[in-house]
Amino acid sequence: MEKFKTAFMVHAPDAEVSKHKCQIETGMYQLFVQLVRSQQEALEAARKLVLEEGVHSIILCPGFTFKDVAEIQAAVEGKAAICMSHSDPPGSRITAAAMERAGWFRK
Repeated sequence: MEKFKTAFMVHAPDAEVSKHKCQIETGMYQLFVQLVRSQQEALEAARKLVLEEGVHSIILCPGFTFKDVAEIQAAVEGKAAICMSHSDPPGSRITAAAMERAGWFRK
């Protein structure tokens, strides 16, 4: 039986693509988690996840813009669903404050 394969991709300013990833598997499900530092890394990781791992769906963290989503969708050539994670306005404020405290937006 073929497993359903999905990936969760997250932008992180200090991510190392080759190091910050993991995989969780059950008998019917396979989840890949991949952190990326840039949109270019996201495009490359998405292509690899779809073409080499056979991922059916990629869920993107709220840090991806609509333009990023469109670029990723084009990169996988319609071979996987590209989904966006959302939050309600109060949740977004809570998340943004926690990310700010963690130094997420420092340059």
